[in-house]
Amino acid sequence: MADSKVTVLAKFKAKEGLEEKVKQEIMARVAPTRSEAGCINYDLHQSSDDKRIFMLYENWVSKKLLDEHLQMPYLQSLIAAADELFSEPIEISLWEMTSEPE
Repeated sequence: MADSKVTVLAKFKAKEGLEEKVKQEIMARVAPTRSEAGCINYDLHQSSDDKRIFMLYENWVSKKLLDEHLQMPYLQSLIAAADELFSEPIEISLWEMTSEPE
């Protein structure tokens, strides 16, 4: 996976009443992340069923560049605020595409 494209699904659940704050906090990191080397896309989604749940759908050129992203100060500050913002631990899963893109 180190030299191949990697897809990330990151799921966040905001504490009750903090939905807008969480949305703003994550959105503040979208533009800087999209400008990082290796970022193909970085898209924030909010659940239609539960407005407290957010998901980032990300694609990266390589695991190495994703790892560099995870060390960015603006992302580390969000991780540091997790206990204040989120009611559950952040769920992060890595995926490899098995079908060929159209």
